[in-house]
Amino acid sequence: MFDIGFTELVVIAVISLVVMGPERLPETVRSINLWIGRARQALSSARKELESEVGMDEIRQQLHNEEILRDLANTRRETEELVANTQQEGQELAANLQSKAAEQPKI
Repeated sequence: MFDIGFTELVVIAVISLVVMGPERLPETVRSINLWIGRARQALSSARKELESEVGMDEIRQQLHNEEILRDLANTRRETEELVANTQQEGQELAANLQSKAAEQPKI
């Protein structure tokens, strides 16, 4: 996120240890962690509130429904093509059978 490497963290730790001293450093780290936790919680609740205001669930549901409708339309088109091809093959088969029946002598 901030692209802070290990060496930068070590430098920050050494400087904070020199500035604050070993007695106040653990208390300061706990305070920083507390504020970071509160900030994350506030951002998370703001994000949830924003999503509920915008209606993200409804938008996701609508997109899902549109995808299903597209799939149904594609399936319908493929089925209609298959039925048309099958009808054409059936007509060709019937014509072949009729021509072969006409060619055979009657007994």
